[in-house]
Amino acid sequence: QVQLVESGGGLVQPGGSLRLSCAASGIFSSINTMGWYRQAPGKERDLLATITSGGNTNYADSVKGRFTISRDNAKSTVYLQMNSLKPEDTAVYYCYVYYRYTTWWYNGWGQGTQVTVSS
Repeated sequence: QVQLVESGGGLVQPGGSLRLSCAASGIFSSINTMGWYRQAPGKERDLLATITSGGNTNYADSVKGRFTISRDNAKSTVYLQMNSLKPEDTAVYYCYVYYRYTTWWYNGWGQGTQVTVSS
């Protein structure tokens, strides 16, 4: 019922910045929490940051102070500003939404976008 399209990944040097975007489209009543996860090769998918419809945010310790999550409710879009990137930030990044369709709530995932931090 919801489609998530991510953009903004790529190759960046250590210390650099990237901004990821994820736009939700399709049929849904509302979106509550939006967030970002990442998965490095051979590792589990880890939660990085979440933001509620009211703007409350939470971050994993590994990205706190370097990454900033934000959202534009009018555009149903969530962003992840990533600064001071490190090689260990290399992973596939996935956006996530918790949305309502009819009377039920569902989880939605993006297709993933690769972020590579390397010199």
